[in-house]
Amino acid sequence: MVGHHEHEIKIPDYRIYKVDNVPQLVKVKNILATEGLKDPWLRNEVWRYPPNHGSRYAQYFKCWFRSKRGLTIACGLAASIIAVAKTYEHFYPSVHHHKKPYFPSSSV
Repeated sequence: MVGHHEHEIKIPDYRIYKVDNVPQLVKVKNILATEGLKDPWLRNEVWRYPPNHGSRYAQYFKCWFRSKRGLTIACGLAASIIAVAKTYEHFYPSVHHHKKPYFPSSSV
């Protein structure tokens, strides 16, 4: 069709997927080896597991420091909204029927 350019699909090289890099699959491989079995297609499951980039705590702190800018903006917006709400309540208090009115001459 004219005007439609299909993007070429890039297929990764099969040699980048190694069973030895995924602890869960190494465990399966060892269990099969104790039974005298071998799974030649086990390598096809490696892509399902994310690469291991350190411990859980290292990943947590990496995520924390990457999101610090967004967290700073969020906390700043939350603080400003609270300040505006408190200022509004100070200048325009809600009238409660159990308390004395803010303005004594008010009939409310």
